Amino acid sequence: MNPRRIDKYRWQLDPDGLMRVPGIVYTSARMLKQLTKEDALKQVANVATLPGIVRASLAMPDIHWGYGFPIGGVAAFDWQDGVVSPGGVGYDINCGVRLAGTGLVFKDIFPCLKELADALYRHIPTGVGKTGSVALTAKEEKQVLVQGSQWAVRQGFGVAEDIEHTEDRGCLPDADPDQISERALERGKKQLGTLGSGNHFVEVGVVEEIFHEQAAQAFGLYEGQVTVMVHSGSRGLGYQVCDDFLAFMNKHVRSLDIKLPDRQLACAYIQSKEGQRYLRAMACAANYAWANRQILMHQCRRIFEQTLNISPKALDMQLIYDVCHNIAKKEEHEVDGKPQLVCVHRKGATRAFGPGQPELVQAYRNVGQPILIPGDMGTASYVMAGTKRAMKETFGSTCHGAGRVLSRSAAKKQCKGRAIHRELEDRGILVRWTGRSTLAEEMPEAYKDVSEVVDVVHGAGLSIKVAKLRPAVVIKG
Repeated sequence: MNPRRIDKYRWQLDPDGLMRVPGIVYTSARMLKQLTKEDALKQVANVATLPGIVRASLAMPDIHWGYGFPIGGVAAFDWQDGVVSPGGVGYDINCGVRLAGTGLVFKDIFPCLKELADALYRHIPTGVGKTGSVALTAKEEKQVLVQGSQWAVRQGFGVAEDIEHTEDRGCLPDADPDQISERALERGKKQLGTLGSGNHFVEVGVVEEIFHEQAAQAFGLYEGQVTVMVHSGSRGLGYQVCDDFLAFMNKHVRSLDIKLPDRQLACAYIQSKEGQRYLRAMACAANYAWANRQILMHQCRRIFEQTLNISPKALDMQLIYDVCHNIAKKEEHEVDGKPQLVCVHRKGATRAFGPGQPELVQAYRNVGQPILIPGDMGTASYVMAGTKRAMKETFGSTCHGAGRVLSRSAAKKQCKGRAIHRELEDRGILVRWTGRSTLAEEMPEAYKDVSEVVDVVHGAGLSIKVAKLRPAVVIKG
């Protein structure tokens, strides 16, 4: 694939073959060189062939190869005539990030940093298939699937303000547990309140730099402040929902008049009973993920209070925002000067609603939605804000992280003979992990430079830089 340069940050794949719309890739010239060696650009073009796609198949600068759709891909489909594809959401439905600010500065936690790292690792279940501390009956699990993080708050895991500072108030409507397989329900019953494995983490950070004073003030961020970031998703339940519907859609799509360049793009028309079944099941998994992150953050609050021996008031841990990365949602956007209902697929991408959007809590409405961009465990993370330009160009979407450049197997190979935890400790970062190969797979070099990724979306006007966070403690699955 040979993209045509539009400007410094935008590149276009002109329609070719079965493509119905162009592909637009947001990246830098340097990162594009790496992309042209991969299949991710071909996946951008493949997505452009799907029925009902609106405007363009989009890719953010953290793009890399994924199942069907690229990770870092965004595509909107007409709500009446378009399709929904499980590959456009991904296996970890509503994998996402939440960030909390505290009333502490780094010097408040530095003397007991090791104790804090140990306590977080000891009390937050991490790793593949881990069992959580929240045991659910069959009835309770279905309540979680319908109510999301609102269920968690009602059970005492957090406060009402947390709901207001969560995308979609932590609950997608139309969730139907009857669309979930028994296997998925069984996997989800014991995993609520667990971190998971791979790139999931809890990170204690410090605000290192403020770029936009007005937005930082609205978000409650200031230099030197201690923050807590949680990255997790819908665990085994979400994985099973995706797996079940990919198998189902692969059979279903053969009965449709759709030519697919890749069988991994299996889909159904949104308005069909098959499309609606998937959306209702996906909503269940999304709600489970929101409840999971809500409980994880509540656990962090309690661990901080106990380890530091301080009161909730002194800790003052307040949720800034919770965003999801893997989801398909019904939204209204302006297309060709007219409002249009679409199903926006964001796979490894973040919603980036700009100032004035009624979906935002009042405190953020003048500056735009908080956007949370985690880096690798050895560099920085960023807080950004949504823009009006993103609303016009990308259906209110931006990047979601650094994006991989090495596969997990390649990272493990390159890591041989190194002690990643020692290297991080030499940089002032304490890391605790589960799994023999976790640190090797997640080493900093396995990812793109998050600062370069952030500079692209900032320069392109899709989101603006608000604050930079440096890691102090990282708990990995």
